[in-house]
Amino acid sequence: MYATAPLIDEHELVIRLIDGDEDAFCELYAAYKNRLLYFAMKFVKSRDFAEDIFQDAFTIIWQSRRFINPDASFSSYLYTIVRNRILNQIRDADKENTLKERILSQAIDYTDDTKENILANDLREIINKALEKLTPRQREIFEMSREAQMSHKEIADALDISVHTVQEHISVSLRTIRTFLSKYAGTYTDMLLILICLNL
Repeated sequence: MYATAPLIDEHELVIRLIDGDEDAFCELYAAYKNRLLYFAMKFVKSRDFAEDIFQDAFTIIWQSRRFINPDASFSSYLYTIVRNRILNQIRDADKENTLKERILSQAIDYTDDTKENILANDLREIINKALEKLTPRQREIFEMSREAQMSHKEIADALDISVHTVQEHISVSLRTIRTFLSKYAGTYTDMLLILICLNL
């Protein structure tokens, strides 16, 4: 139905995701990002809307991970979620625009840009505090992976360690970060995890 190449070890990643493995979640997130953004933009005609839909879809994936059938097609399941989010976005677009106009008309000095900047700064501060909980080595490897976007093999070669050691450091780092973020319960936690996977 959808022209997508199968991912390497996707079935294993899905099983790990179901078990709550944040590293597997981030691997799937990165693997599907470009394809799903392209798919969404064909309908919503907006990069921002497509980003919102994609992130919403993966928030749903994470929150409902225990109910995923590992033997079913993860790709089809994911595209179904995105398709439904697209339909909701199109259906509610007019209603949402009207609501935004009302809110902004009651807060002239408080623009969308201001709100977005404040939210971004708050989230950045929380993420930085979470990263401070890592050991220097864990943080070095984590930032090489998320900020420099280096593969596990590239990191292993650069630091003269095994790929398995890199994977272990990243997995431990994600668990440490999520434990720190647990105080921000609910959807906020999931949004922060997604931002980390976005290399912020």
